[in-house]
Order: sequence, then C-alpha cells, then structure tokens
Amino acid sequence: MYDFGEDRIRLNSLKLQGGSAVGYIEEFIEFLSIPSISALPEHKPDVAKASEWLRDRMVRAGIEDVQIIGTKGHPVVFGRKSAQTQDSSQAPTVLIYGHYDVQPVDPLNEWHSPPFEPQVRDDKIFARGASDDKGGIYPAIVAAEEVIRENSLPVNLKFLFEGEEEIGSPSLKEILDEHRDLFACDLVLSVDGGMFSREIPSITTGSRGLAAIEIEVTGPDTDVHSGSCGGVIHNPIHALAEILTGLKDSEGRILVKGFYDDVREASSAERKQFEQVPLDEEEIRNRLGVPALFGEPGYGLAERMWTRPTFDANGIWGGFQGEGTKTIIPSRAGCKVTCRLVPDQDPETICKLLEDHIKRLVPTGVRVSVRVFPGNSKPYVIPECHPVLPVMEQVLEELFGREPIIVRLGGTLPIAAAFLDILGTYLFFFAMSGPDTNVHGPNEFIRIDDLDRLRRGLKMFWSRYADSYARG
Repeated sequence: MYDFGEDRIRLNSLKLQGGSAVGYIEEFIEFLSIPSISALPEHKPDVAKASEWLRDRMVRAGIEDVQIIGTKGHPVVFGRKSAQTQDSSQAPTVLIYGHYDVQPVDPLNEWHSPPFEPQVRDDKIFARGASDDKGGIYPAIVAAEEVIRENSLPVNLKFLFEGEEEIGSPSLKEILDEHRDLFACDLVLSVDGGMFSREIPSITTGSRGLAAIEIEVTGPDTDVHSGSCGGVIHNPIHALAEILTGLKDSEGRILVKGFYDDVREASSAERKQFEQVPLDEEEIRNRLGVPALFGEPGYGLAERMWTRPTFDANGIWGGFQGEGTKTIIPSRAGCKVTCRLVPDQDPETICKLLEDHIKRLVPTGVRVSVRVFPGNSKPYVIPECHPVLPVMEQVLEELFGREPIIVRLGGTLPIAAAFLDILGTYLFFFAMSGPDTNVHGPNEFIRIDDLDRLRRGLKMFWSRYADSYARG
C-alpha cells in the first residue's frame, strides 16, 4: 500500500462517491506503475499488461461488452454501456477517446523520482503518463462507474482507449474503418489534452494539418576538391539555399504558386474570440529566448499560431560537419520541410504544389529530387454552429467559475480528422490538466484537483448533453 505521508490528510478531505480518495489514488498509482511505453519494443508486454488492467477495471465499473481488440501493433480497449433511461435508443451516444500508452522517460537522470514509481507531493502525482493520458482515462472510468451505480447514466457511452497514440496512432484508422458500427456515435469526447491554463478554461475548435517533404540537391557524383572545381561547378549547398529562398520571403509569406488558394480565413466572430485569449507577446518572446517574434504580416499572434499555414525547414545537411576545415564541394545537400495546413488545404495538393514550384527553381548545374513523406494529415475545424459548443461552454463555466476562451491547436491532431472522415463525428477535447505538467518531459505530473475536476465535469457534461439532445 502506498504511503501518502502528510498528503493523506488532504486526500481524506476529498470526497469521492463510492470510495475514499486514498483508495482512488492508490488504484491510479497502480495503473501508472505499468511502463506502457509504446515506442520501445521491449515494453510491448507492458503495453499489453496496461490494456488488461484497463479491461479489468472497466468490467468492475459496470461497463459492458469490454474487449481487447488486436491490431498490427498495440491493442485497443473497447467497452460500452447503454443509457439507463426509459428508452436508451432515444439517448445520444458519446464515445470517450483516450490512450494508455506513454512516452519514453529519457533523460532519466532529470527525474526527481523514478518515472514508474509514482510519488504524491504537494497534491500532485508524479509519474510518466500521469497527465498524458492515464490521468484522462482513469477519471473517465470512475465517472462512468459512479453514474452506473446510481442507475442514472443519461447517455449511451462507448470507450476507445488505444495503445499507439504516442507513436502516431498507426492502427487507429484501420480499426475505425473495420469496426464502424462498433464505434458509431454522435460525439467523440477526448480525455487527452488540457486547458489553456489552470485558471482559464478553453474549448479547442481545430488543429492544423501537416504536409512533409524532403528536398535533395545533387551535384557531382562524389565530393570534390574545392580548389580544382570551385568556380567550375555549382555547389549543392548554395543551390539548396537558392531554392529555399525562393519558397518563402523575408516577411514570412510563402511564395509557392497556389499555396494560399484554398485557405479558409478565420471568421470575424473567431477573430473576436481570439482577441479574448490572453497571449502576452513579450512573455512568449522571453520564454523562447528570441530577440523578436516573426510572422506573416497582417495577422495577429493567435491567427498566425492557429489559422494561418506555415512553411518551415526542420533540418538541413550537406558537406563536412566535423571540426576544422575540409575544402570540398559536396556531392549532395538536403533539407526536410513541413507545412502546417489550415482548412480547406489538402496535404496531397500542397505537396504537389511544392514539388512543382521547387522544380521551377532548380539552378543550372544540379539535379533536385523531392520526396513526399507518408502519413500527412488534413486540417480539422469544428463548425462554429455545432450544438455541442454551448453545452461545453456551460459546463466549463460552472467548473472553473468563468467563461471559457476559444482556441485552436497550432499542431496537428490526425485522430480528429480520422474520426470525422470515417465515423462522420466531430471530436471535442475534455481534459483538465494545465500546460505546466511536463507532458513528454521529466517529472510529468497531474494535480489531484484536476483528476477530480475531470471526474465531476464528465458527469455534468453527459447530463447537460443528454438534455440538449432531447430538446433537439
């Protein structure tokens, strides 16, 4: 049994239906102790063990039809429970999404306690996966257990917990496609994610897509002497620099012909909502350690972060990289590029536009090839008129004591587009952890208060959503 020390007094003041807070946290610690690292082959048995732990806990919660669904990689855990109403067929169906796999723990020497030996300190639980995403999954199961025991579940609940999110969810699309009827729902509620801050609740209404390519410039067959060949042949590094300069101007505008043709501008209503987001440009500049912020003219910081497309060189190589000097003209130079995309840009179309534009920029004396990476993702956005948005606003305002702000993700969330494409269902984030919980880094943690707020919030949302659905 875990020794909570002085934290036992604090935990005893936290009232949880159907059991003590101490028992609640002890069970969560048991889940956290399983090193379910999906990226490392040696932890495959641990990922399987975590899926079995989930299955058993869901069965104890009264969830039905619980099963482990095999994939080409790590398994999916599914379960469901019909609404405990007079006619469950008239109730909406909510699919709870989360993931039980976790990130690797390197650098281990920066952890203050072993990552899979959870510690409770200052009302926080420190362990790998505490916030991302076992701290989302576990309260969701407990919330379901409580309403099931009360015989008051107002919605049809389904659960999809995957074991591959931290490696890009390679099996998810295939599983959704193969089991469309099993996962069919009116709404996907993701317990993976978080809030803008601990004090300011947020509703995430979209994420940018991704298109990734690699440019390789080839000159001579091998590296050659710069004394013998300098001034005679084109240097692939210089040629690559010319190409990159022709793709983006000095103010951040992308020069690729047709790149902006399908971009959907943010609405005036969204712009007003973004103005309410407390983004401090000076704080961001200082935190990032840059002399100035930079970006496309004519757009505010929030728009540049969330609703405008980007073009970024992510890595560049060519020639001699060691200490000292080596007087060569390299045979090859290359660059990896990613573009963040916004509605209604299509990744395949963007990659083709990039390739065509690059070919028009090829300097004399070199050859250029463009490789398109697999797995590019579409952008995702929830319609401003979606009927779930007011329900979520109401619940978050009650939980936090203030109105939520509307935000988008600057990054890419392939699963959201997958649910929409395959099930025709929008995904909403409903997770309570703050941005300071060291997700993916050493000393990851979750606050006990946030676990409890998620548990309470889910029950509130199910009730309010069922009422809204019944009203039409």
